[in-house]
Amino acid sequence: MKAIDGYAFETTTKRSYEDTLARVTELLAEQGFGIVTEIDMQATLEKKLGVQIRPYKILGACQPKFAHRALAANPHVGVFLPCNVVVWDEGDHRVVAAMEPKIMAQVIAHPELQAVADEVSAMLHVALAKLD
Repeated sequence: MKAIDGYAFETTTKRSYEDTLARVTELLAEQGFGIVTEIDMQATLEKKLGVQIRPYKILGACQPKFAHRALAANPHVGVFLPCNVVVWDEGDHRVVAAMEPKIMAQVIAHPELQAVADEVSAMLHVALAKLD
């Protein structure tokens, strides 16, 4: 797992793009996350701008118990929800990157948000560490 300047972390895999999406969704589900949004940036940019990019999807992952705790602590935290996990194709490998939930606690100082961020971060790290 590689940290990306404190705001994200990533891993890579040799799995196919579609298999990577399926496996990431499965690994997140094992940690209690559901995918509540899915944005196909490749299709969107082709349709809206006529440009072609590599396969790239943004998965909005939500763990309802923790989302509820965070929103109860401070409703403004919704600007950080859901946790985005992105998958893109690099040709010979796929990259899977996730937002680092701890950034929300750096922006909104609240002890409950810090606890939620720490727990969710650990869960996302566990899920993505299992990707081979």
